Amino acid sequence: MWKRVKIQEMSREKPIEIAEIKRKIEALRDQLQQLLIAFDRKSLGERKKVLDKKRGALDFYKSEDARQIFQDLGVIESMLSQAESLENEISEAETWLKLVDEEEDITPLFLELQEKMAYWGKLAQETEQILYLKGPYDQSDAILSVHAGAGGTDAQDWAEMLLRMYLRWAEKRGFKAEVADVSPGEEAGIKSATVLVNGRRVYGLLKNEKGVHRLVRISPFDANRRRHTSFALVDVIPQISSEKVEINPEDLKIETFRASGHGGQHIQKTDSAIRITHIPTGIVVQCQNERSQLQNKNTAMKILLARLHQKQEVEDRERIAQIRGEYQTAAWGNQIRSYVLHPYTMVKDHRTEYTVGDVNRVLDGDIEDFIWENLRRLKVD
Repeated sequence: MWKRVKIQEMSREKPIEIAEIKRKIEALRDQLQQLLIAFDRKSLGERKKVLDKKRGALDFYKSEDARQIFQDLGVIESMLSQAESLENEISEAETWLKLVDEEEDITPLFLELQEKMAYWGKLAQETEQILYLKGPYDQSDAILSVHAGAGGTDAQDWAEMLLRMYLRWAEKRGFKAEVADVSPGEEAGIKSATVLVNGRRVYGLLKNEKGVHRLVRISPFDANRRRHTSFALVDVIPQISSEKVEINPEDLKIETFRASGHGGQHIQKTDSAIRITHIPTGIVVQCQNERSQLQNKNTAMKILLARLHQKQEVEDRERIAQIRGEYQTAAWGNQIRSYVLHPYTMVKDHRTEYTVGDVNRVLDGDIEDFIWENLRRLKVD
């Protein structure tokens, strides 16, 4: 007969089997062990020796590769540190397994064990991020854009719903999300919006959100209450440092204008909004959500740098898929994900077949499972 310990779990009393506790610890331990194996510390150590040797060269700081070598070393050292943490926690899990097996009553230790298991789960997720997000831009901040597609007013309303979803996701994640520019719709919603998202591995997490998002619902703008299908396009590019893109100031046309749409009293009464046109490429960016012209100009330049870098990368055909992927119009047949509110409720990612029934939870920013399903799908072993 299994040993049992009665505790209060998640606001209800439920007898907990020691065997079940052991199973959960073993599952977490095995997960951490698999992640530790995936690090391949021998290869990482060898790579670190090569980079350390290059860093020790007399002319290292004059080398064009110096910055990249520092970045690569930082990534490797972070991975080795994470591997050491995994090793320590695997040993800790073994200790807990022995303790649970030997104790007749683990009630006094159960809260501590719950906290430890929660920590192991977070450590596993953090480790997965490090393993999955090793691309050249995955550590970067991101610029996310939302554009209304086919569907008229419904599409513009849908674009605003998506914008809110990503802002809520960033807030829950503890990332800084700054709306740089919004173009309001004629009746409701938005035509487009640009958001700068700053945080650890933001681009790597958001990169698979780019594509067409489709909404099916009873239109609140249709007097006959008919079902409508709307589309919006999400684009995500990494923020790029000015060192990677050279811009001739003479190639820029900088204009000021009065901010439109919702905004503070100061914003609406002064010509603080900035529009920058890169004349050779025709790329136009603007920012109107900051209080001063200087702030708007700095933000607009960040967006311009990223888009110019993106253009350079896309022109290199060998890296098209890595940076942008195939261009898609925001219309029927190109959607990466569908959000259905009628006649049933479901969100489905068409790349992974992953589905969620609670649409409102997803639209409130709970998109973490979709992000991870796509990262796992694209992971190269």
